[in-house]
Amino acid sequence: MPELPEVETVMRGLEPAMVGQVIAKADVRRPNLRWPFPDRMAERLSGKRVERLRRRSKYILCDLSSGETLLIHLGMSGFMTVVPPSDVHPDPAKHDHVVLDMQDGTRISFNDARRFGAMDLAATAEMDAHKLLTVLGPEPLGNSFDEAYLIEKLKAKNSPIKSTLLDQRIVAGLGNIYVCEVLHRTGISPLQKSSKLSTKRVASLVPMIRTVLEEAIDSGGSSLKDYRQTDGELGYFQHRFAVYGREGEPCNTPDCTAKIKRVVQSGRSSFYCPTCQR
Repeated sequence: MPELPEVETVMRGLEPAMVGQVIAKADVRRPNLRWPFPDRMAERLSGKRVERLRRRSKYILCDLSSGETLLIHLGMSGFMTVVPPSDVHPDPAKHDHVVLDMQDGTRISFNDARRFGAMDLAATAEMDAHKLLTVLGPEPLGNSFDEAYLIEKLKAKNSPIKSTLLDQRIVAGLGNIYVCEVLHRTGISPLQKSSKLSTKRVASLVPMIRTVLEEAIDSGGSSLKDYRQTDGELGYFQHRFAVYGREGEPCNTPDCTAKIKRVVQSGRSSFYCPTCQR
C-alpha cells in the first residue's frame, strides 16, 4: 500500500496539472471502488475549479470551487497518471475507473486494478470531521508531532514499538516500510515494548521519522509492485532499504556480521537486525 511518501509524491505531481484548473468533464466508469462512489459524483466534479491540493495521512484532498472536497485514497494498487494536453489521449485503460479531463486538455486518470482505493466528496469546511480523517493522529512532518508528544503517548502503550508506530491514531501516515527503516536507523528492535523504551530512545525516533520520510519523498517514494509517480516513473527509495524485504541478507551496518531477520507482528512482516537493534 502506498505510504505517506508515495501519496505526497503523487499529490505534488498532480498539483501543477490541477490547481487553478477547471474539471471540464469527469468520467466515472464504475459505481464503486472499495466503497460506492458518492451520489452524482461526475456531475458534482464537472465544471468545478480545483482550488487547492493537500495531503492528510495517506489521503489526497482536492478542494473545489463548489465548497466540496474530493478525498482520494490509492488503496493497495491504485495510481494516478497525468497526460499533458500536448499528448494524444488513448482510450481509458481497463482499470482507469475515474478519468478527469481538465479544461486545458490535460487528462488525469485513477487506475486501480484491485479496487481497494476510494473516493468521496464532502463539504470542505467539514473535512476534519470526516469519518476517515477524524481518528487520525498528528502528521509526522508537522509541528504537533514532537518529542514531548511521542513520549507521553508511549508511556501507557504495552504494544511493541513497531505496532505502536503503525497505529494511525498515534501518528498519521506511517506504514510498514518506513517504520522498519526508522527502527533500524535508531537501533530499536521492533519487538521492544513501547512503554519500556527510555525517553531518550523515544525522543530519537522523532527526528529520524522525519529524516526517513523526507529522504523517501525526495526519492519519489518506493516502488515495490504497483506504485508509480504521476508521470509513470517509478520511485527509487527501495534501493536504499537497510532492512525492509532483506530477510537473510547481511546487515549493511559497518562491522556488523548479522543477517536481517523477519518476524510477523499483527499480521505484518517486520525486518530488523538482531545485533544492531535492541
